[in-house]
Amino acid sequence: MVKHQPLQVYERQLCLSCLTGIYGCRWKRYQRSHDDSTKWECSWFLLLCCSFLLLLVWSYFWLEARNDYNEFNWLLYNRSAVWKDGTVPILTTTLTGLTYTAFLMILALCHIALGQQLNLYWIHKFYFPQIVVLAILLTTITGVVSIDDFWQDEWDIVIISLQFTGPFLHIGALAAVTALGWFIAGQVLRVERSRLQVVTLVIYVSVLLVLYLVPIFISSPCIMDRSKLGPRPAVIGRRGAPMLAPEHTIMSFSKALQQKVTALEADVTISLDGVPFLMRDRTLRRTTNVDKMFPGRQDHDASFFNWTEIRSLSAGLWFLRDDPYWTVQYMSEKDRKRTANQTVCSLAELLRLAARTNRSVIFSLRRPPPQHPRHQLWVSDALKVIQRSSILPEQVMWTPDWYRKKVRAAVPLLQQTSDEKLPVAELKERGISTLTLHYSQARAQDIRQFSGSNVSVNVYPVNEPWLYSLMWCSGVQSVSSDAPHILKKVPNPIWIMSADEYGLIWITSDLISVAIVIGIFIFQNYHLIRWKMSGMRSYNPEQIMLSAVVRRPSRDVNFMKEKLIFSEINNGIGSTDELSMYTGNGLDVYARDDIMMPALHASKL
Repeated sequence: MVKHQPLQVYERQLCLSCLTGIYGCRWKRYQRSHDDSTKWECSWFLLLCCSFLLLLVWSYFWLEARNDYNEFNWLLYNRSAVWKDGTVPILTTTLTGLTYTAFLMILALCHIALGQQLNLYWIHKFYFPQIVVLAILLTTITGVVSIDDFWQDEWDIVIISLQFTGPFLHIGALAAVTALGWFIAGQVLRVERSRLQVVTLVIYVSVLLVLYLVPIFISSPCIMDRSKLGPRPAVIGRRGAPMLAPEHTIMSFSKALQQKVTALEADVTISLDGVPFLMRDRTLRRTTNVDKMFPGRQDHDASFFNWTEIRSLSAGLWFLRDDPYWTVQYMSEKDRKRTANQTVCSLAELLRLAARTNRSVIFSLRRPPPQHPRHQLWVSDALKVIQRSSILPEQVMWTPDWYRKKVRAAVPLLQQTSDEKLPVAELKERGISTLTLHYSQARAQDIRQFSGSNVSVNVYPVNEPWLYSLMWCSGVQSVSSDAPHILKKVPNPIWIMSADEYGLIWITSDLISVAIVIGIFIFQNYHLIRWKMSGMRSYNPEQIMLSAVVRRPSRDVNFMKEKLIFSEINNGIGSTDELSMYTGNGLDVYARDDIMMPALHASKL
């Protein structure tokens, strides 16, 4: 028996080397394997898929929750007493985790497509990638649980946003699942039939069928005839324009008026001596310098300060210091000086500004604590200011439900407004002509019902163009916004289409998906048949060795020594079927013209 130890020459496979090297740290050819992935490797791949999908949903939540970032930071402030933008670390970690898991997902899918083993690499005997993926999964789950406990109402933004993004998310999901057909076809057709392959195919087809039928359940106010679109909703400056100037200051309301708002909205508190002033928080700590002017009283209720003390406080320095909306850098030097000189605004000042500019005013009134001297007189204090101001009563929208009959008797022309969603009959009985609702309560069918009964609907807070477009298509009359300068740039709904147009898009996308999936399976099957038929040709090892002698080695190929033991002809390898045995064991064997096997021991024969 004669044994040979030839040299085998391989062409470079840079893409495959990078793929297996980055994912599994297998940079050498002999380190690769076409063996089936182990249960451990498949389990980690499933864990990676779960982490990616959960992060995708988590990212979508924070993308849509941008409308309420300031509300989130305000809730954090009420718990920690320190103002900070809590969305920055959340968005940073979410984006980093999503990028990392998406990168690993792409590498893993490429391994599956090329038939490589899913051997995720480890570093210094610690399973670093697995630990990172597991940490990402646990962190995301912790974040979801925390938000559900801390900010539970915000989950409504996901349901509402799907009314706007649903048609486009459907097309994106359909495209992604259609593209996965390439990997599914490769796994189902190339390997021997097993229960796992059948289950995989059934799940894939089921998901496709669900996606094909999902549009039946998609409902959006923006799917309507353009002729039925109502007028553009009026924009109300909520606390002025708090992204451009300190909230509840004359500067903030002036900035809002520059953005062509139709009304001004404020939160009103009663001072110790009965002066209504504008303040959102229970204390003065966040929006004033009370800690410097009145040390030790920063945690006291704002209503326990008299107007002289309140007026002495700065209401603008905090805005320059905390930069709550990341807008200070865009302010001119003149605006910065003006901001620093802002003081707390009284209700009388706001009414004078609204009367001078012919704008309406809507405000909520906070009742002082029971031990406050104005606890029983708070409504009278607010009414006196309204009656003494030069504003027309019909331009004032009265929201508090306390003593509403008394208020209507004292000033009958006030517009009665409620923030409680009540039946139309009860609204009429109370004389309420306007409803102020949170966007989570503003359903399109309810809005149409109220509008049909001559009850106007105002929705808050609406800070993003997509939500403004959705409310526009729903038929609301006005929205309260912290960002009137952004909504000013939305002259039309972002998208609107008729039911027939959407149906055409739906059917077309489904037909294209079906054609692509069928084409993928046909192509993969045809390619598999050709590969099997080409493998019917047999090769003589001696002819391969002799033909390789006449070929000159190239500079563009790498030489790799591998021990290939050839037995006698009767016991040797004479066909590609036998050669495939080496490939199946992780050893790539090539027997074509681009592989040269010089007969180094020919002289010994």
